Amino acid sequence: VQLQAYGGGLVQAGDSLRLSCVASGRTFSRYSMGWWRQTPGKEREFVAIISWTGDTTNYADSVKGRFTISRGNADYTVYLQMNGLKVEDTAVYYCAYKYGAAVLGRKNYPYWGQGTQVTVSS
Repeated sequence: VQLQAYGGGLVQAGDSLRLSCVASGRTFSRYSMGWWRQTPGKEREFVAIISWTGDTTNYADSVKGRFTISRGNADYTVYLQMNGLKVEDTAVYYCAYKYGAAVLGRKNYPYWGQGTQVTVSS
């Protein structure tokens, strides 16, 4: 499975940005996808996950009410709509993919994209 994430950029605090991630290759019919982010010197932290039906989502407390994860109309596509961006949201955002149910814990996701940089200026 290969993941391609894109949509990052430089924005100002309060702006919005939408990240996209597309999975390809030997994908599964039942899968979950999610987003994590990482800043230099820190561990990769959870942002949001979604199940293959879209019925199950989970968010980090730090992004609840501002970020929305959703599935695209095309299979194996997931979006992260980020509204009300804050300087502390600055990070490299990674999408991840796994077979089966949406569960927490990045170690449960064996497939990762290359990351896309999001920079929020004050």
